[in-house]
This record gives sequence, structure tokens and C-alpha cells, in this order.
Amino acid sequence: MIDKTHLHQVYLNGKLLPRDQAMISVFDSAVMLGDTVTESTRTFNGVPFKLDAHIDRLYKSLKITRINPGMTAAEMKALTLQVLASNAHLLAEGEDCWIVHNISRGQSVAGADPTVQRSPATVIIFTSPMILTDWAGFYTEGCHAVTPPSRAMPSQALDARIKNRSRMAYTLAEIEVKLVDPKAQGILLDMNGNIAENKGGNFFVVENGVLKTPLTSNALAGISRATILELAQTLHIPLRECDLQPYDVYTADEAFFTSTPYCIMPATRFNGLPVGDGMVGPITRRLLAAWGALVGVDIVVQAQKQLLPD
Repeated sequence: MIDKTHLHQVYLNGKLLPRDQAMISVFDSAVMLGDTVTESTRTFNGVPFKLDAHIDRLYKSLKITRINPGMTAAEMKALTLQVLASNAHLLAEGEDCWIVHNISRGQSVAGADPTVQRSPATVIIFTSPMILTDWAGFYTEGCHAVTPPSRAMPSQALDARIKNRSRMAYTLAEIEVKLVDPKAQGILLDMNGNIAENKGGNFFVVENGVLKTPLTSNALAGISRATILELAQTLHIPLRECDLQPYDVYTADEAFFTSTPYCIMPATRFNGLPVGDGMVGPITRRLLAAWGALVGVDIVVQAQKQLLPD
């Protein structure tokens, strides 16, 4: 894969700029306070997947955080498609990309009231190549899921359904996970010891043919999570949204993560013990195949091609 990121155009506050010219102020609330909401969408065959759902969630986050983006959701979608079109020629055949929105409250004044929007919002939209090499091997081998000592941010402090860029808690938890296994993928527990979420996705287990996932009271209401719920219904796989504890993962037959870039990432170990027989399970494989059929892309092949030398 040839790196062409320097050629990408970025939307920033009303202008399309070359990537290396897209800069914000050091006094932006994104920098000063991490005061930014975000969305990450991906394409399949160059077509955005569930862009409307991502923009709808973005505007829910903007409403709750009281950030005025200065445009309607329809205008945001039109700009997004414009950015995607301006960079589409940079994708090789079979390649896909991220579409990322970052929107902050704009200029911040140290020591003043941080709730006041003192300038127009900073609106950033960009695309980046969909690089899947970190996850590609997990489709067939499965990953090692590990629970860190740090707990998920409680919803009483910050509701996980508000997708934001204040990621320090997740990063610190992931540091703890990597001390156990450099390739491990974290599962955060909530303050009650229930499974919450991954640093960037949701979690599912399969027990006796029933697919189970945590409630969104302590986890992001993921677009990928919702896709699994839809696919499970289509495939007539029994489904429960419920509290899950580590015990339920240790004793599960299958487990997997869901997130925008990799869609489904099987987990075949949990805190050092095998999940089920330690192999990627049949329901996980069915769901992965169904997702690929839905979007017209062999998700596993696309990712594993990136492991091959150019």
C-alpha cells in the first residue's frame, strides 16, 4: 500500500485544504480541554457504510454537549461526501478509507467559563486509508481479550453514548492491557464489575447458541453493534442484551469485539484462558460472512491482503 496521505484534502472551517496545511489554534478547546465530539465512518467499495446513522449520532452528541456546529445535519452530510469525493482518486482498487469528523467548541480562554462557545465551532472532516494490519491476523486466529484494573468511565460522569475525543481513560486502560500482552485487546469493566466496552468498540459472547452483549447503559451505542443486532435477527440467531460479568466470558463458547474498522474481531482467549475451544467459533464466522455479503466485500480477505508484501 503506497502512502498517499499527504495528498489528502481536509475540510476545516469552510475550506478544503491539503492535509499538511490543515491546522487549528493551540487555544482551540480541542487542545485546551479535549472538548470535542467525533465520529468515524468507513467505506466499503468506496461507499460510506451507515453514514446517516453516524451523522445522526454525531448530532445527538453535539446537542448534549451544547456545541453548535453552525450547519444542519444535511449540510454536514453533503460536506462529508464532498471530502470523500475529493480524495476518492487516491484509493487503489480494493482499498477503503476512514471518514472522520472532529468538532470542537472553538476557541477557549484559560480560566474563563468553559461552557461558553466564544467562536464558531471548529469543524474538521478528513479521510484516511483504512489500514487493517493490526487486526488482520485476528480474523482467523482470534485475539487475546484482557480486562485492565482501570474501570470504564461511569455514565453518571460521562455517558458512553456521547462519542467524544476525551480518550485518556481508555488510553491508560489500554496501557495496562498491553503490559499483560502487547497484542491484547482490552475489555473495560464498569464500576459494578460488569463488562462495559473496548476502547473503541463493543463486545459480544455466545453461550449455548445465544448471542449476548452488554446494555448501552455502560457502553457506546455502536453502529457496528447495531449492525450485529440486525444480522443476528436476519440469521435467526437468538439475542440478549444484558449485564455480563467476566465469568460469562470465561465460560462462553465464543466471543468477539465489534468496531468500525475491522467490523468483527474474534476473541479466542480471555485473561489467559481459552474462550470455548480456543478457536474462532461458527456463529462468529456466520456473522462475519453475513456482514461481508451485506457490503459486498470479503472483509477478511481485504484485511489480510495488507499483510502481504507490496
